[in-house]
Amino acid sequence: MSDFVDASGFSDILIGVPNADVFAALANPIRRDLLVRLRGGPCAVNELARGFDVGRPAISEHLQVLRAARLVREEPRGRERYYHLDPRPLAEVETWLEAFTQYWDRRLEALDDLLNQEKPK
Repeated sequence: MSDFVDASGFSDILIGVPNADVFAALANPIRRDLLVRLRGGPCAVNELARGFDVGRPAISEHLQVLRAARLVREEPRGRERYYHLDPRPLAEVETWLEAFTQYWDRRLEALDDLLNQEKPK
C-alpha cells in the first residue's frame, strides 16, 4: 500500500476531541459576531445587543449558549452582567484542528511525490 492511501495515525486525531458545544456555539453567525465583539474586552449585555436585528432576550439566549460552551464567562457588576471572552476552548479547537492539518499535509506531500515520480519509458 502506498503512503498516500495509508491512513495510519488518522485515528489519533479523534483523541482529545473538543467539547461539541463549542462547535454548536460557533455554528451560529450571531454568536460568532458576539465573540468578535468581546475580543475588545468585557461588555455589558446592552452594549453587546446594539446593532443586531434581534432583541436583547435573543442576545441573552445566545450568550447562554456561549457560556455553556465555556467561550464566555459572566461577571455581575451591580445590576449589569458583563461578558468576557474565554479563549481556552478556541485554543483546544485550534490544537485539535492542527492534527488534521498535519495529517493532510502528509497526505498531500505523498500525493505530490507520487505525481512527480518519473514515468517508466
